[in-house]
Amino acid sequence: MKYLSLLFLCFYVSVSSAQNITIVRDANAPRATFGAEKLSEIATTKGFKVVFTDKVPKKSKDKVIVIGEKGTDFWKQNSKNAKIDDSQLTKKEGFQICTQKNIIYIEGTDATGALYGTMELVDRIKTSGEIPSEINIDDSPEMVLRGACIGMQKPVYLPGRDVYEYPYTPETFPWFYDKKLWTKYLDMMVDNRMNSLYLWNGHPFASLVKLKDYPFAMEVSEEDFKKNEEIYKYLTVEANKRGIWVIQMFYNIIVSKPFAEHYNIKTQDRSRPITPLLSDYTRKSIAAFIEKYPNVGLLVCLGEAINTVDDDVEWFTKTIIPGVQDGLKALGRTDEPPIILRSHDTDAPLVMEKSLPLYKNLYTESKYTGESLTTYAPGGPWGETHRQLSALKSIHIENVHILANLEPFRYGSPDFIQKTVQAMHNIHGANALHLYPQASYWDWPYSADKTKTGERLLEMDRDWIWYKAWSRYAWDSKRDRKEEVKFWDKDLAAKYGTDDEAGNNILKAYEEAGEIAPKTLRQFGITEGNRQTLLLGMFESQLVNPAKWRVYPGFHESCGPITELLLDYAKKEWNHKAHAGETPPQIISEITQHGKLAVEAIDKAEASVTKDKEEFLRLKNDMHAYKAFADFFSEKVKAAMLVLRYSYSNDISDLDQALPHLEKSLEHYQLLVNLTKDSYWYANSMQTAQRRIPIGGDDGNNKTWAELLPHYEREMANFKRNLALLKLSKDGKIATKEGKPWQTAEVTLLSESKGTYAVKNGTQVYGTPISELVKIAPELQNLKGITFDETAQNENGTHLKFKNTKAVKLVVGYFNSDQKRFLLPPSLETDAAGNAYGQAEVILASAMNLKELPRVNIHTYTFQPGENKLDLGKGKVLILGFIDANQTITTRDVGYIDAGEKGAIDWLFY
Repeated sequence: MKYLSLLFLCFYVSVSSAQNITIVRDANAPRATFGAEKLSEIATTKGFKVVFTDKVPKKSKDKVIVIGEKGTDFWKQNSKNAKIDDSQLTKKEGFQICTQKNIIYIEGTDATGALYGTMELVDRIKTSGEIPSEINIDDSPEMVLRGACIGMQKPVYLPGRDVYEYPYTPETFPWFYDKKLWTKYLDMMVDNRMNSLYLWNGHPFASLVKLKDYPFAMEVSEEDFKKNEEIYKYLTVEANKRGIWVIQMFYNIIVSKPFAEHYNIKTQDRSRPITPLLSDYTRKSIAAFIEKYPNVGLLVCLGEAINTVDDDVEWFTKTIIPGVQDGLKALGRTDEPPIILRSHDTDAPLVMEKSLPLYKNLYTESKYTGESLTTYAPGGPWGETHRQLSALKSIHIENVHILANLEPFRYGSPDFIQKTVQAMHNIHGANALHLYPQASYWDWPYSADKTKTGERLLEMDRDWIWYKAWSRYAWDSKRDRKEEVKFWDKDLAAKYGTDDEAGNNILKAYEEAGEIAPKTLRQFGITEGNRQTLLLGMFESQLVNPAKWRVYPGFHESCGPITELLLDYAKKEWNHKAHAGETPPQIISEITQHGKLAVEAIDKAEASVTKDKEEFLRLKNDMHAYKAFADFFSEKVKAAMLVLRYSYSNDISDLDQALPHLEKSLEHYQLLVNLTKDSYWYANSMQTAQRRIPIGGDDGNNKTWAELLPHYEREMANFKRNLALLKLSKDGKIATKEGKPWQTAEVTLLSESKGTYAVKNGTQVYGTPISELVKIAPELQNLKGITFDETAQNENGTHLKFKNTKAVKLVVGYFNSDQKRFLLPPSLETDAAGNAYGQAEVILASAMNLKELPRVNIHTYTFQPGENKLDLGKGKVLILGFIDANQTITTRDVGYIDAGEKGAIDWLFY
């Protein structure tokens, strides 16, 4: 808080000398009126009688509080007799409070500033129990947008629908129509000075507007449509009172299900081109929305269902922006309200370059460190995107997204959060925040906690410190650390009815535990994305051979300080080379220490707790769970380091030393099971096939620690078996069984084809010498590949129509390269439908070599009987033929690697 004068001491009117209070506010100013009502509520609880008026009384012995916006006629009229210097009151949402005689003047730079000044006075009365007789302060926020997010989404897909497709209905979202819940949530937001609310949905328009040209596109009943109109109006009006801008997010290109059925197309298809029909429907949907809800913003995600970056540019400039302009024209407006462009799954700097000549008021948004919270020292290519967008000097928003590595345990480290916000400013150059729920985004408004009564906890209540800390530092990231420790000590002491010392121990627990998940993921994770649920653990095979699971490009470089990954560390250690940056032994030592200190601190605080004891015990349980996780994971890493050492030494004693660490890891995991089985319904709130690490989440399975334990036990049993076989072998090797050829399946091709080819050595898949097959996994040797022209694949993508009478799998070979001329394999980070056919995982790694092209990994796509089609994006990819879907397929690393590469060692765990 910045002070206007040296009057740091506030003198208070005590309750014992209670008097009337006159609040002067403009009854036609919704935000000032809302603030005045909040001020009246707190004053009344302190024994004061409150009178409202729109003019300062000429003579009054009572306390008078004037609330207004700088420069307005109301403010000029009611402050004309005061000597107020407001020349420095210029920053958006800023305010100053000053006292002259018996009058407190609250002046805002704008309407929200007047509200925030009033809320500041409310907070001071709450804390002190009294109304200050003299107060002279000013303040304004650093970040211009400080927003929270609610997903209009569910943990599972709706029947007959695809990812992100959730119409607004009482059956799907009963809470959406609960005005009391909205009031509670919006009050939480304004208490934390949050000024933007994002609603996320795949295609919200068909639930909120009707189109004259496409009346059949609406996908809710008339009754539900009216309910949506009512609640949307209520939400926007109530949000506006609190200075909150409602923003509707949508993905592209998605159309409503009735629209898709009418035209016999898919609701979404990443590989399809833009068509006049798709563009016209979306443009008119946006125009109708803007016309009906002119004060609601739009957050545009150019994905995850658009084919190329060129398509992104075309869609944004020729459909999205014109749709907004059409809506504004219908309203007779000539201004340009902000459109927010999300950088996810697109080249946002390029889109901005092409769009700014058409529409000037464009904001940008990027995920802070992907879909997890990993560091306050971000960098790499993702950091560069942030800096490029910030350099445009518009509003660049940092999106703290999904938090896949924090679910479901409580997280509330003020120190980590403050440093993160500072990094947003100082490293990325951002000036706005878009904050996801700390956990259970897909299950909002509830948290994952089990309770004794079975009643679901509200996420906003459980994770109060998450919202409070981010908002506090979005307002002012430069707060003094020592003073912040005192602030949080008192705040936590007040919540749990303890003294400040116990409050400090609770703070220590939060801050020690707050380092565990970020450090673990940035060092050992496969991805920051929500296909990995970190706190369920990882398999040894994922630690020693992460490439098989497709490490997400840019993740490790962007999501933490310089680090030496596990495989690099093992290689350097064996070759006696110097290490650089964070190392695996360092991180596991640190996370176990963090866990130990967190538990010691929370246990020490327990005896002092007198309030909210049940919630404290849940917090305590989370701290013990974090420790169990850290201990479990550290033992797994110790085992992995010894296994990787064995890959160099061929000394079986390295594996003997690894075994006790695996056994200890299971002991810790059993403790984690015990700590969570009665306290959590699930670890991850997205419970679909998009979850792949540590194991697939198909059909809502594998979402608890109890479900994962048998898999980890099986992993150790496999390791013990293979270790025993190694000891029995004469040459220190286990004879591995060669894969057997897969059983092929017949289909009828319906699309034009350039013919087929035998998948065997010597075949030139593109008719060129460099595309000659030179090494092929046995499983593939009976297949009949389908010929495609490589130029056509690069320019138009790969498209195949066929008819099958029984379930089949289409075998597809992806080149192991990130060059643009090769089609990238399915990526659930940027394509949520990337496992719709079971294609996300590598089935055979390093399974084919071509003469002068990158080696090939094998994926399979499953199709049920009938007429089917496959549409893939632009870039070379091999369509290797069809196999019977009902046969058993063993996933493995075939090991056809380049000269000088190290073979995978994960076979020890299968």
